[in-house]
Amino acid sequence: MINTGGVNVSSREVEETLYELDGVSEVAVIGTPDPYWIEAVTALVVTKAGSGLQEETVMKFCEERLSKFKIPKQIKIVPSLPKNPSGKILKRSLREEYSQS
Repeated sequence: MINTGGVNVSSREVEETLYELDGVSEVAVIGTPDPYWIEAVTALVVTKAGSGLQEETVMKFCEERLSKFKIPKQIKIVPSLPKNPSGKILKRSLREEYSQS
């Protein structure tokens, strides 16, 4: 759960929405520190090879399908997501990494 502006947002719900977008290979949605919102919904997206998917396209897709408070404040296109040996995405590592930036 991500606490943004006093409202809980399920990262899974946002991830499932993003997986509906053509060109998305993998997604992780995390909360990153924000001085105003407590946590900002942040989507890290790995695109399919050759898709040419841009952050603006992902944002527009979210705006059309999600409630305003669930729309990611930041969308980052990344080359890969860290995983443990069984293939689970390591969200804790992502939160640590993106809390610094």
